[in-house]
Amino acid sequence: MTRPGVAEWLRTPRPEAEPGVWRFGHRPRPEEEPEPVPARRLFAGALIALLSGWLLWSLLWNGYLGRYWIWPLLVLTPDSWRSDPSLWAFASYTYYALVGGGLLVFFARIGHVPEIWRRYARRSAQRPAAPPPPKRDADPAAWPELRAAGLAEAAGRLAEATRAGTLGDVDYARIRRAWQGVHARPERLAAFTDAVRTQGPAACAHPSGVRDLPVRAATHDLATAQVRIGTVADDTRNPYARRTTGLALEPALLGTSLLAVGPSGSGKSVRLVRPVVESLCLLALANRAAVVAVTEYGSGLAPDDAFDLVIGVGRPESTHDLDLYGGAEDPDEAARTLAEALVGDLAADSRRAATALAQLIGPYQCVHGAFPAVPELRDLLAGAPAAVGALRSALEKSGAPGAAAQLRELDARERQSARGDDVGLLLAERVAFLDRPVFADFFRTDSGGRAFSLRAVEHPLRVRIDLPERGHAEASRIVARLVLAQFTEAALTRKDRSLFACLVLDDATRTVTADSVRAIQRLRSANAGVLLALRTLEDVPEPLRDPLLGAVGCRMAFAGVAPWDGGRFAETWGTEWVQTRDVTDRQIVSDEPFTKALHLMRRLATGKAATAQAITVREVERPRWSASDLSHGLPAGHAVLSLTTVHGEHTPPLLVNLRV
Repeated sequence: MTRPGVAEWLRTPRPEAEPGVWRFGHRPRPEEEPEPVPARRLFAGALIALLSGWLLWSLLWNGYLGRYWIWPLLVLTPDSWRSDPSLWAFASYTYYALVGGGLLVFFARIGHVPEIWRRYARRSAQRPAAPPPPKRDADPAAWPELRAAGLAEAAGRLAEATRAGTLGDVDYARIRRAWQGVHARPERLAAFTDAVRTQGPAACAHPSGVRDLPVRAATHDLATAQVRIGTVADDTRNPYARRTTGLALEPALLGTSLLAVGPSGSGKSVRLVRPVVESLCLLALANRAAVVAVTEYGSGLAPDDAFDLVIGVGRPESTHDLDLYGGAEDPDEAARTLAEALVGDLAADSRRAATALAQLIGPYQCVHGAFPAVPELRDLLAGAPAAVGALRSALEKSGAPGAAAQLRELDARERQSARGDDVGLLLAERVAFLDRPVFADFFRTDSGGRAFSLRAVEHPLRVRIDLPERGHAEASRIVARLVLAQFTEAALTRKDRSLFACLVLDDATRTVTADSVRAIQRLRSANAGVLLALRTLEDVPEPLRDPLLGAVGCRMAFAGVAPWDGGRFAETWGTEWVQTRDVTDRQIVSDEPFTKALHLMRRLATGKAATAQAITVREVERPRWSASDLSHGLPAGHAVLSLTTVHGEHTPPLLVNLRV
């Protein structure tokens, strides 16, 4: 994809606009549609007006209306000019030209000739003109903010790199981010200046040293952190000011989280998830974001070299494992997230499950200094006598601080395991999905593997987690819920929230839980968000479907959604007041012979009886989008999208063409 030079890219205007508007080169449209005049009536009126003007001019010129119209010429010219044929001819034809021109302008305006010019002639003749180069003190390519701060040498180095084309858009966004950090912490000024002076456009690099993605599939504007995903359709159901404008997503929108629902093949992955992941990867290279993308192995969401880390769950070539406990050191915290992953999709009480897990992993950590691996955890949850007895014996002999309290926890677990409704057996059954040979070397808790923890979202990382969907569907769902629970926990508890953190679930089937819905609502205040893609809302437990739609700020329904899904979106988007026109035709009946004859002739000529129309205009309340419209009225490659920013600004649902 061809991209403009960085200098030209920086100089392109980006006016302030409503949420979701692609601001790069945006030209605001009028808020309301001007009253349209049909082309046939427009040209007919112009022709009639010009003919009327020509007729009036002919009558004046030939004297049929008298010669009174030339008295201004006689008044304004001296008598001596009439004796000079050349002067009188010049004055006469000048006066005739002024009068004729005035008549032409008058009748042209009556006939709406200027409207014809604007609508057809000027529109076809217009060519985009290159904007004049900005002054140096206002040229963003000259880095005026650095010059204003007295860093003329650094600004000159970057301006030279911008003109030469060695500074890319990612470099610009990254260095701008570093300069903002200098404003927040002035002690970094010396290091920033030295880095720019010595490294130029490579200064303040991403930890990987990479300065751009190898391939881009979408259109990005890193100056505004936007990625374009489509164009608002020129449809009457869209506000006039938004029609034909580009539609883009950015962290300010993703920070309220986005739910996308559509059947397979509707474009969720290709038209939405892939551009968003690519944008977040670019922002991560600019040290502005951290992204974790969860997808099925082999889905082709993005190439491996677009990420710093690719974790293939259960694959031997994966360089990293996934930390089963999310890097937690507190047994209660680790038990809470693990219980969410194991039984969060069931009707079982996750709090009881978390308590049962804490009663086992706490004593295990007290003895071994680490949490149990999957096989040990399965045996303990199942109440295997050998495993529980060995843990009790080791705990009694350890003499470690808190061993007595952990013994009481273990005693409580043994008492609860004797009950018929104990949650331990259910947890053991769920852990068994992870205790398979393919995962034997993956969820390790010793020092033998390199475990990745979601707590790393405090750094500008690009991570992709590939799930083993084929043959291990239930294990994939458990891992997806585990990642979602650990991400929300890490995002909400991180100290540095200057980076935007985003989790992208390409398939969120059976991933949403009651706790995750509550956590998603809190993410917008932590500069974080999630993108959830679903084939249908039926993949979410019935009690959580409406709360999920209410928890996210951005909602997207793709073409082909099921009617019951369309109904929930329609209910969420609500109603609006619209003006309707009811037209009633009634036949005209006359008793006069002449009028009857005219009506008869019209009926013979047109085949229709003479009628009169009665128009009633009223305001009614109707759904913004009905379930039928969403299910059957969306063209292929389109979606209806509503947006909300982290600051509370929102847009009505918009019909978007995702192919342009």
